[in-house]
Amino acid sequence: MNWRTIISAAVAACLVFAGGGRQEGQGAPGASAPPNLATAEIQAGIERHIEEQVRLGGGYFKLPFRNQELRLKLVRVHTEYLSKLGPNRYFACVDLADISGDVYDVDFFLAGDPGAMKVTETTVHKLNGQPFYAWEQKSDGTWHRIPMKEASEIHLGVIRDRDEFEFLYRAKLPELTGAARMWLPLAATDSFQTVEVKSINAPGKQSILQEREHSNRVLFLDLDPEDSGKNIEIRYQVRRLEKAAYAAPTPDQGKYLNPERLVPTDENFRQIAEEVVKGKKGDLVRARALYDHVIDRMRYAKYGDGWGKGDAVYACNARTGNCTDFHSYFIALARAVGIPARFAIGAAIPSERNEGGVDGYHCWAEFFAEGKWWPVDISEGDKYTNLATYYFGHHPANRFEFSRGRDLIVEPGPISGPINFLAYPVLEIGGKPVKAAVEFSFNRRACRQ
Repeated sequence: MNWRTIISAAVAACLVFAGGGRQEGQGAPGASAPPNLATAEIQAGIERHIEEQVRLGGGYFKLPFRNQELRLKLVRVHTEYLSKLGPNRYFACVDLADISGDVYDVDFFLAGDPGAMKVTETTVHKLNGQPFYAWEQKSDGTWHRIPMKEASEIHLGVIRDRDEFEFLYRAKLPELTGAARMWLPLAATDSFQTVEVKSINAPGKQSILQEREHSNRVLFLDLDPEDSGKNIEIRYQVRRLEKAAYAAPTPDQGKYLNPERLVPTDENFRQIAEEVVKGKKGDLVRARALYDHVIDRMRYAKYGDGWGKGDAVYACNARTGNCTDFHSYFIALARAVGIPARFAIGAAIPSERNEGGVDGYHCWAEFFAEGKWWPVDISEGDKYTNLATYYFGHHPANRFEFSRGRDLIVEPGPISGPINFLAYPVLEIGGKPVKAAVEFSFNRRACRQ
């Protein structure tokens, strides 16, 4: 099979969500190479290239861009999207941070034998999560740049109406130096998603815990040192509906107005929120003002210390962060002026391809106004200006919710206390928190067979 006609899950994912791109008219990469070997080769090759350029650049990766020279530091290589294009041809997506604090998503094309790869092209696709262009795949398998003004919703990650896919949640245990315990989200069916757990493959003693405040299910594993290095895999079949505002009884005001550990409702948030909604009548109008305020104030950047925890105070002060920070800030402001709001987390499923990797978790929020819960996705509204109105009141069908709420309490629970939010596993070894490697993947084709 000609490698130019094979669709690459890895690169297509990077195109939509991680800032990847394709050379104009170049064929999509092949899927036949041994993935682990290809990934190791490409990661080593791109890291060698960046390291050498940093040495030559006096401590920075220097990149000409728009009549200036960026001075960049490596943030991360998107290992889930590294791809072999064909014989001795490779693709990598990399996040690099400028001295200004801006984060650039940069694509690298490489060529050559393993161990001796050379970069043939470097392209900047996104700045702080906002794309400069979109990509469209032609019927012959090649990709072409299209201006953002011509990009459709599906180019930008939105599937309307309904979606169906198989989803694989995989975690790998590190070395366990003693007794260990792990908590993982176990997604459930609700009004907008139908979830079938097809299989759970995990070591140790398993049990399913019920988190009562938000009705979450949690897979609990009791582990020993002999489980070191083992994999945990949860395979789901998911049918998902697009979510719009939906009628609901008036919620427990205390439940969705009370502060949480990292989402306080202190005087500072009240002052900010009251100034933003001044003169606005009705909770729906006031919530839209807060939504716009968060987009105007925040800059999407996964760089530095403090981001990604859903810390509303950090988000307010730093004015940067990822989806958890955007939505925590919004929730704190909404609650501060009496608008009930709540948090949920899961994954955004790529729209322009039918299988492959998923770039980590994604989160969103809902607020209550006029007898309805209104879904919002502020970080995506910030990235794609022409979708900002859509994301005030909608979540697309290509989503998968793992859990909802903050400060989750289960029994038995972590020694560290309530779980901040549950997307990636919470692992404790000897009572101390330790990270476990996680990767997500999906397959729509599996639902059609």
